[in-house]
Amino acid sequence: MSKLLKGGVVVTARGRLQLDVRIDGEKIVEMGTNLPQAGAEVEDVTGRYLLPGFIDAHTHLELNNGPGTQGSADNFYTGSKAAVAKGTTTVIDMATPTKGQSLQECLAVWNNFAEHTSSCDYTYHMSIIEWNEAIKKEIAEMIDQGITSFKMYLAYDNLRVTDGELFEAMVELQKQGAMLGVHCENGDLVNEKIHQLLAAGKTTPHYHPLSRPDAIEAEAVERYLMIAKEAGLTVNIVHLSTRRSLEAVRRARKRGQQLFVETCPQYLLLDDSVYDQPNFLGAKFVCSPPIRKITDQKALWEGITDGSINTISTDHCSFNFAGQKTLGVDDFSKIPNGMPGVETRPELIYTAGVDTGRITLEKMVALLSENIARQFHLFPQKGILQEGSDADIVVWDPDKAGLISAATQLQNVDYTPYDGFVTKGAAEAVYLRGEKVAENGAVLKEKQGRFVYRKIPVTE
Repeated sequence: MSKLLKGGVVVTARGRLQLDVRIDGEKIVEMGTNLPQAGAEVEDVTGRYLLPGFIDAHTHLELNNGPGTQGSADNFYTGSKAAVAKGTTTVIDMATPTKGQSLQECLAVWNNFAEHTSSCDYTYHMSIIEWNEAIKKEIAEMIDQGITSFKMYLAYDNLRVTDGELFEAMVELQKQGAMLGVHCENGDLVNEKIHQLLAAGKTTPHYHPLSRPDAIEAEAVERYLMIAKEAGLTVNIVHLSTRRSLEAVRRARKRGQQLFVETCPQYLLLDDSVYDQPNFLGAKFVCSPPIRKITDQKALWEGITDGSINTISTDHCSFNFAGQKTLGVDDFSKIPNGMPGVETRPELIYTAGVDTGRITLEKMVALLSENIARQFHLFPQKGILQEGSDADIVVWDPDKAGLISAATQLQNVDYTPYDGFVTKGAAEAVYLRGEKVAENGAVLKEKQGRFVYRKIPVTE
């Protein structure tokens, strides 16, 4: 029996139309007005928007952030449930090897984390934390297995590569047609800033953003883009957070360079005053890049409205305040970096963006779904509601009022950076490949997620 969603308004990045949507199996098979109801399971969605399932292209659902942290508070089981409950039907997680581990071994580890566990569909960006001939050979092997995007770092001593290694990797990725995203901070300067602050007895969370100022990100963005230009590779900048970095992006595009830019809700909704909360509570907001100034926040919203920023993902990486963040009570550099966010992104962006009139609902669909699907070789299987696409559908109630609270969240962490935020709009129902898996924030069917095999399109 097919399913018929009747009376809703289908929204894409380009417009909206009142259309009935018929689902058969895992796919959308028919869209139109007044579709026949005979033999169908009918759900009246009048007054609701039908949005493509949201895609979060930047999650760390499984991460060990160093000695003593016991790994991230969330894992694929808890993080994916939190995601799908609020409308995120696909995540692209950061698969990160340890030094000396092959990419194939890392892929096996992440498959073990996710298979028969994830409640949303999933794929990975494969991290490259060292560069040698063996890793180079594995690039094509990863692509053959459906991993078409990669991640590298210019900061964190256990993860970062040299500029020369970055260039060599870019040349190989360009040859293979793959996508690269890079964490852009100048690792040497971060280390020096931290050393100077701690030597001066400046140990509280207040000094975290001062150890990683906007110039440290902007310099790395500029350098990254220049190296990418030399390699001829179209690249992605992950979690861009500052006005100065956005200016570097605009200069590169003015020179004719093709690139993509991601930002995150924390940089759009919070400012660096969060680090001055009493009783060490500012540690909850320690992430890298750090939360920035209101002037940066304003610039990022302008970048979203003018198209300079292409996507919004979360960089979800949750560590409990108690017992994990508190490891840095005497040294801000020991606070595990990362914040939760995979559950709250859709409601936050609708509330702060669409409901305020900053962006249209079509723009939100582009930022949270379609642009991501196009960039990372998921389109048109994901990212759009059209005949033949996966029936990943969010039935969105634009009038639903909500309150974000750590006490009621599904994320397996003891706080949320958005505690007390009042929201407008929410996922009333969530379909994953044709199955209703969530309703009104509650997961109805868990562990339904599957690996999404991606393929690089052949170009003439």
